[in-house]
Amino acid sequence: MKLVTYSNSDMPAIGALLEDSICPFTNDSSLPNEMKAFLEGGEVNMNKATDLLEKAENLIPVDSVTLLSPILNPQKILAIGLNYADHVKESGMETPKIPMVFNKQSSSVTGHNGVIHLPRASEALDYEAEMAFVIGKQCRHVSKDEAASVIAGITICNDVSVRDWQLAVPTFTMGKSFDTHCPLGPCLVTMDEIGDPHDLDIKLFLNGEEKQNSNTKELVFDCYDLIEHLSTAFTLMPGDVVPTGTPGGVLGVEVMAGRASWLQEGDEIKIELEKVGTLSNKVVKEPDSTKFIA
Repeated sequence: MKLVTYSNSDMPAIGALLEDSICPFTNDSSLPNEMKAFLEGGEVNMNKATDLLEKAENLIPVDSVTLLSPILNPQKILAIGLNYADHVKESGMETPKIPMVFNKQSSSVTGHNGVIHLPRASEALDYEAEMAFVIGKQCRHVSKDEAASVIAGITICNDVSVRDWQLAVPTFTMGKSFDTHCPLGPCLVTMDEIGDPHDLDIKLFLNGEEKQNSNTKELVFDCYDLIEHLSTAFTLMPGDVVPTGTPGGVLGVEVMAGRASWLQEGDEIKIELEKVGTLSNKVVKEPDSTKFIA
């Protein structure tokens, strides 16, 4: 099932994505209308959603709505650095012996076709194509053998990075968490459709030019390793998002070699992940409206 959060009015809603339409979960009043709450309901809610898909009533055309991030406000975004062998090589760093974990703040989340701000504070804006998994069950101290059972599904993440801010201090959080710098989507695909998450092709295109091309089998630490590691320290909650790292081909290496420039206003980034779809976003200058005191 391809789960989506969408808006065709002032109030976000959730449903299941078909080829060119959405089956709204409002067709069943007992289902919650927010993705984290839906995931918390587990198999009961999933079975109700399956029944709705079989009936396929009151479908909404996809082109009549805005697809939002599948998870609007994740409690945690736990991203992983240096987790593809080719990215480790291009960075000139040693392969990590344990996962390199950093936070992206939930305020950085945006969705499919949402804009990415070129910040006033820096020009060193970079992309990172990533597979992300979403936690479906509250859990702690999960073994690698148990880990598959706590994954709700797979989505795409663009781990947008402000490189000078990222590298200015040992912790990456500031340079990884500017508003709009965590596009997620276009949907959350449940594991029955994904199968093995460690054999999915992933590609990134910048203005139509292929920049990244890899497969999730190249992960240094796979999804199950990461769940075992993360849940050793803290409780994972339904809706928590774990971007699993990016393959080789980031702009930072090209910029340092004098072969490329940072992302510019008007650039369009498309990330394709096998069995999930395409996440598209465009770069715009950070607007004046981002300065405010509420």
